[in-house]
Amino acid sequence: MTATNAPQQPSATPYGTLPPASPLPQRRPVSLPRLAQMREAGEKITMLTAYDATFAAVADAAGVDCILVGDSLGMVCQGLPSTVGVTLDTMAYHTASVARGLQRVQGTAWLVADLPYGTYAESREQALRSACTLMQAGAHMVKLEGGGWTAPTVEFLVQRGVPVCAHLGLTPQTVHALGGYRVQGKTDEAARTLRKDAHDLQNAGAAMLVLEMVPAPLAAELTTELPHCHTIGIGAGNGTAGQVLVLHDMLGMNLGKMPKFVHNFMQDAGSVRGAMEAYVQAVKQGHFPDNALHAW
Repeated sequence: MTATNAPQQPSATPYGTLPPASPLPQRRPVSLPRLAQMREAGEKITMLTAYDATFAAVADAAGVDCILVGDSLGMVCQGLPSTVGVTLDTMAYHTASVARGLQRVQGTAWLVADLPYGTYAESREQALRSACTLMQAGAHMVKLEGGGWTAPTVEFLVQRGVPVCAHLGLTPQTVHALGGYRVQGKTDEAARTLRKDAHDLQNAGAAMLVLEMVPAPLAAELTTELPHCHTIGIGAGNGTAGQVLVLHDMLGMNLGKMPKFVHNFMQDAGSVRGAMEAYVQAVKQGHFPDNALHAW
């Protein structure tokens, strides 16, 4: 075989860059109808955070259904003391990076981006402008934190074609008002308020709802009561429609005390992708979270 006829070897991709072309995806694109089908079939929804192109592409290859560009990047990437200091420009930058990573590998994951602190509370119009910035950066859905007061904003966005994920329980953007990182909805009164807020948000059109640090029995009840709003738990037990973890936490990249609701999937995996695949399988098979270990 002459040199001109020799098969070409794939070029190397240094510095963690993505390949110039990828094979066709092996699964159907995740969409709102697809998420509804998964919910109806009893298949758990998996979500992980990612903040750059490479980790997003690896998460997609590992079978993660939804990727969240969380404002948690302020703490894990920027070294901020909380998520309060994260700006809309920063969120748009990281959302665009993740979207490009998925596009390069023909990824099929559903991309959710956080509306950061101070970008949606002033008015519905402010929320729409902020949401448009993230949608134009590549997001498929925006997430916002807050109780019933956000329902009119959610309805306003949904009516204008912006899919919304709500967030109740421990809401990190208002952690100072909550008195720290504490379980929410423990008292009867707090549970009633959280339940009412959840129903208001579903009625407003929220398609997903993150429940963070909520007692497992309450989260399971809400999941049953909210057939059109898919509950995604983090520290809320195994009765939710799906689970989410911060990428760095589930890889064991935490120099402080690991939160109770986290499992280090990297400790038994040989690679980052292997850890992500283990997380997906554990959630899908109902092995994670274990209410005796990871919930209240």
